[in-house]
Amino acid sequence: MGEDDFGHLERLVSELDARGLHARVVRTQSGRAFVRVINPSATSLAENVTCRAQAAPSHRDWYYWWSWGERMHTAKDPAGAATKVARVLAAVGE
Repeated sequence: MGEDDFGHLERLVSELDARGLHARVVRTQSGRAFVRVINPSATSLAENVTCRAQAAPSHRDWYYWWSWGERMHTAKDPAGAATKVARVLAAVGE
């Protein structure tokens, strides 16, 4: 994992915290890291978000990814990614 990856995850944590979600970077034994996000109003609503690069024809771009392997959002915009996560983890009536 590169430092860019960790920095993107930390920025996402800040944005998720600002939206009232509990988020933290978790590092696995293999060294890979992800953001664990929990809705404190409904703790069964949780998600793990990773960040990794995807090669484009002329450069590499960093993206946030859902736990099921779908690309979610560009890492250049952690606020936009946090908005998507908050929408997915919103409890009924929130």
